[in-house]
Amino acid sequence: MKLTRRDVLLGAAALGLAACGRSKPQSRELELWTLQLAPKFNPYFADVLGEWTGLHPDAPVRWTDLPWGSVERKLLAAVFARTAPDVVNLNPPFAANLASKGGLADLTPLLPAAASNRYLPSVWEACRDPDAGQIAVPWYLTVRLSLVNRALLDQAGIAAPPTRWDQVPAFARRIRERTGRYGLFLTTVPDDSAELLETLVQMGVTLLDSQRRAAFDSPAGRRAFRFWSDLYQEGLLPREVVSQGQRRAIELFQSGDLALSATGAEFLRSIQTNAPRVASVTEPHPPVTGSDGTANVALMTLAVPRQSQRAQDAVDLALFLTNADHQARFAAEARVLPSSLEALVRVREELEQEVPGSAAERQIRQARLLSASTLDRARVLVPALPGIKRLQKILYTQMQRAMLAQVCPDQALTDAASEWNSYARSRWPETGSNS
Repeated sequence: MKLTRRDVLLGAAALGLAACGRSKPQSRELELWTLQLAPKFNPYFADVLGEWTGLHPDAPVRWTDLPWGSVERKLLAAVFARTAPDVVNLNPPFAANLASKGGLADLTPLLPAAASNRYLPSVWEACRDPDAGQIAVPWYLTVRLSLVNRALLDQAGIAAPPTRWDQVPAFARRIRERTGRYGLFLTTVPDDSAELLETLVQMGVTLLDSQRRAAFDSPAGRRAFRFWSDLYQEGLLPREVVSQGQRRAIELFQSGDLALSATGAEFLRSIQTNAPRVASVTEPHPPVTGSDGTANVALMTLAVPRQSQRAQDAVDLALFLTNADHQARFAAEARVLPSSLEALVRVREELEQEVPGSAAERQIRQARLLSASTLDRARVLVPALPGIKRLQKILYTQMQRAMLAQVCPDQALTDAASEWNSYARSRWPETGSNS
């Protein structure tokens, strides 16, 4: 097994979490880390954490907000220094990797009875690890929509954007032929968006079997690899999909060079600010899905590192931050969706009753209503299993090879399966040799 520097650091850090936590002197303050919410949400956290302190004067909270991309490095450094937070905002893949090393507390014995009934079942289950237990509490959600440039569709003579992947080639071809622009953008940069993995699942691909061996080298997997490599080689995807991430899709959409951007309602405000001309012809539509209509939901969670000396207080804080009142308010301010069932009902009712005062606000309301209704048929498509980022890197790298005609799609998929199985046999030898 070839270990990366990050694997070594993560493993060593987790050992520090499990072994060294007891020697950390108990702090009077609870440490809460979140991801890229300051300074926009400073007033929100001042109010909510002030309310918490009023109810729990013996457990005041010190809030630290971190930029995207730095949480893993800073969390590992904090573990080595024995200063890990009590509650940390993580995405599911990193939470799963940290839990697999023993770094996160199993919240099951600390949660009140029927706590799961407060949340959407699919996202609660996504916070559960088969080996490590309930490793997090779900927080806020986003649903990817199709933001469409109506002017480009009209120019191409297209009445409506695609809603199924099998409709995409004809759509992309028509846009390219009639407008000279591109229909869509899907990155294959390994450390960027998981959208490509999600499309594979929507196309009927099973990623891993019950023993964590590759299941994607299948007829469905081969069809999916050919689908994307054919689109690229026909010139129907921007050349940059092999070298630039999802941010490039937003740039192309804002410049009027992309007909469909798969993104969330929360990005509409940015488009309205940065590209008002494009925003004026932008329409939100349901996301492109597979034949069964299942959409993807992206999830942010709150987890408790095992090192925490105040695990019960930490769980209580996580439940407090994710209760219906606070989630409903945060969803309204951040233009995201809540994981709380009660908060979701409130958000939907408020959106239906809202009377926007401008075209821009009407556009955002329409997108948020569509997001909320899409949630009824959405789930976390890519399981947050240990090693899922490694799997993404392997599949994306091989997809790039197929797109660039360095190898045929079938061979690229076979090579991906071989590489993953070699890694899986080293990491999980006890599961057998099924490959």
